Amino acid sequence: MGGLYLFDHRIMSEQHILSTVENGLARLTLNRPDAMNSLSLPMVRTLAERLMAWQDDAEIRAVVIDSSLPKAFCAGGDIRFFHEVALGGLTGGSALLEDFFTEEYALNHLIHHYPKPYISILDGIVMGGGMGIAQSSASASIRIVTERTRMAMPEVNIGLFPDVGGGYFLSRLAGELGTYLGLTGEIVGAADALYANLADVFVPRAELPALQTLLNSVKGDQYRQAIEDFAAPFKSQIDPANSLLAKQRALIDRHFAHDDVASIVASLAADSDPFAQKTLEIMRKRSPLMIHVSLEQIRRSKNLELADCLRLERTMVRRCFEHGETVEGIRALVVDKDLAPQWRPATLEEVTPEMVQPFFTPAWPASANPLRELN
Repeated sequence: MGGLYLFDHRIMSEQHILSTVENGLARLTLNRPDAMNSLSLPMVRTLAERLMAWQDDAEIRAVVIDSSLPKAFCAGGDIRFFHEVALGGLTGGSALLEDFFTEEYALNHLIHHYPKPYISILDGIVMGGGMGIAQSSASASIRIVTERTRMAMPEVNIGLFPDVGGGYFLSRLAGELGTYLGLTGEIVGAADALYANLADVFVPRAELPALQTLLNSVKGDQYRQAIEDFAAPFKSQIDPANSLLAKQRALIDRHFAHDDVASIVASLAADSDPFAQKTLEIMRKRSPLMIHVSLEQIRRSKNLELADCLRLERTMVRRCFEHGETVEGIRALVVDKDLAPQWRPATLEEVTPEMVQPFFTPAWPASANPLRELN
């Protein structure tokens, strides 16, 4: 049965990740319409295999990643799979869960350090794991958003923390924007993504076919410049300086500058501004424990390199499933859909430092961490 399971999923992966090469431009298209392109383990493996092969192929000058779906780039990891495996519904469940996060985080590291231009077209929903496969730090790489982009790191909604390198890239956003996004899980649009430096250029969705035609004709490796020139006429259609994050930046920086959740909550509670009160209401609906854990993660990650952030997150995700908070969050929001998770503890005020610390206690010796070879 195990061999059949792997075989079937290998076939499914080929259907869920479409790949083409034309004129030196390799394309990866996410194609899992029944799950808004949520990443499965076979999909993660296929993405990694293609990218590793192409980085050493002299004929490939750049990589584009996009989606075949009109509503989503990638909605994140396959959380239904997480729930089923965590409850033992699949043979070898714990091993599959361990493999997923180890290989997903290794893929995030590969993309971040990819040696060739990596072009992500973020049309539609981009959340969680979708953010992890969109963020590349290479100077020639570029992240494209459209009027349909809906971006978030919503893990605290399901009793998790902003993983896939979220501690790294959120902690490096200007001011306290990353802290706000990580602790609230709020969704932002294209203007906010550009303002927060989670995206680089705006292109209307209707212009994406023309952009693809352009990319297929680029000579050399000047893809970023070609995309910026193509996007320039559309700058007037979007105004990052007037985005929600821009308008609320002073409040965000003031309230989220604290290094403990109690102080953030007190600061928000003392502010009668509607944005502050709405933010506090949102936070009270998320996992109290994971809000505390996420703040500690973001603060620690600010001084870590990406590989160390991912190793830290690898321990943290193991601890989340050991605790059970993530399984309960997925049950309430995705499986049973009763929208009534029984968080442990139930309120932000009940969380103690002693509850948070175990999430940062290494699950393995440094020499045995599954991501020990990342650098």
